[in-house]
Amino acid sequence: MHDLSIWIREHRIAEVECLVPDMSGIARGKILPASKFMGIQDDRGLRLPESIFVQTVTGEYPEEDVTSEANGDIYLRPDPSTLRLVPWYDEPTAQVISDCYYNDGSPVEISPRHVLRRVLKLYESRGWHPIVAPELEFFLVKMNTDPDYPLEPPNGRSGRPEIGRQSYGIDAVNEFDPLFEDVYNYCEKQGIDIDTLSHEAGAGQMEINFNHGEPLALADQVFMFKRTVRQVALRRQVFATFMAKPMQNEPGSAMHIHQNLLDGEGVNLFATPTGEDTELFRWHIGGLRKYLPAAMLLFAPNVNSYRRLVPDFDAPINVHWGRDNRTVGLRVPVSGPAGRRVENRLAGADANPYLALAGSLACGWLGMAEKLDPGKPIEGSGYTRAHSLPRHLPDALGKLASAKPLRDVLGEDFIEAFTAVKEAEWDAYQRVVSSWEREYLLLNV
Repeated sequence: MHDLSIWIREHRIAEVECLVPDMSGIARGKILPASKFMGIQDDRGLRLPESIFVQTVTGEYPEEDVTSEANGDIYLRPDPSTLRLVPWYDEPTAQVISDCYYNDGSPVEISPRHVLRRVLKLYESRGWHPIVAPELEFFLVKMNTDPDYPLEPPNGRSGRPEIGRQSYGIDAVNEFDPLFEDVYNYCEKQGIDIDTLSHEAGAGQMEINFNHGEPLALADQVFMFKRTVRQVALRRQVFATFMAKPMQNEPGSAMHIHQNLLDGEGVNLFATPTGEDTELFRWHIGGLRKYLPAAMLLFAPNVNSYRRLVPDFDAPINVHWGRDNRTVGLRVPVSGPAGRRVENRLAGADANPYLALAGSLACGWLGMAEKLDPGKPIEGSGYTRAHSLPRHLPDALGKLASAKPLRDVLGEDFIEAFTAVKEAEWDAYQRVVSSWEREYLLLNV
């Protein structure tokens, strides 16, 4: 922690935000004066209740206590590699992502960041280094304080909203140049390694690509990026949303995950020097094909998530694989040996990045461990094949409950806590009477 204290002094930091990603990827934690933060590092003075990891997106808790120590204290251990400035504050403020431990020094098994670390250790035991590159989509929408009122595209610099779809439109992106200039500036100040920006198919829908790298670092970057974009948008009087399906009749927002595997020398284990697919590559895809449906709750964690997974909106409905095919769940882009990878297209933008990466790598790991044949890649549209993914949250809950190999890899304690949170969110959703029901049933049935 010595270097951390030096950095805080050098940057004249006044406050520190200690962040902990919860099950939904929401930033929990504490804010404290920098002097207080530096003074408590040696005596583990920064604590939170373990229940932050079973808090639902609505702020409630499951009826059954699924914490391991009756909601006792857990201790925050800041990860110095995540220390960043918070660029949108006037007063010098730092943010740091913290790992969580019990009093005896053991890690909190239900922490999403620990779940990803748990999966990465399996790869490390073989001397393998997984590499990922997320592609994250989101919508810019007009500010809307009425949850019953449908979202609308925002006005750009022209003073007008988008009427039609502007896929890859340069001028459509330029409508929001001031906003994206802030995004790039803020990301640079935080060391968030984003690459290209493009306009996606939906009205006001954008996509940011991240440069490839180590999974935990990329999950941290996606976590910080979401927070950054929302803050920048608010300063520009619009909302940025990572909902999987924020507007009807518009495409949903995904978080596609490109993944491959390197050895200790940095050689891609998914292709031979002459460009042929390796057995590891095929087995990895075999694991994705077999286990992704059971892991769907990690990629589609909310009731809204399943509205995205419909045909003809650039979203998958199954786990077929194909080469340079955007209609299937698993796409293999055209590449040379060094760039051989598979793109998992299942995850929504609303997914917790730690859990989505952990789930995708866990399924690939199981495929390599079990030497699963993926079958032949399909030709043509994947939408002509059966819809084999869960169609709603209870379906995904049931599939995860019966997938013992996946539960073993991700951890039973985590699975118990995660499913309890999602069951509580489903129960909360079931209590809501929607505007559609009032519109069509009130006077007609």
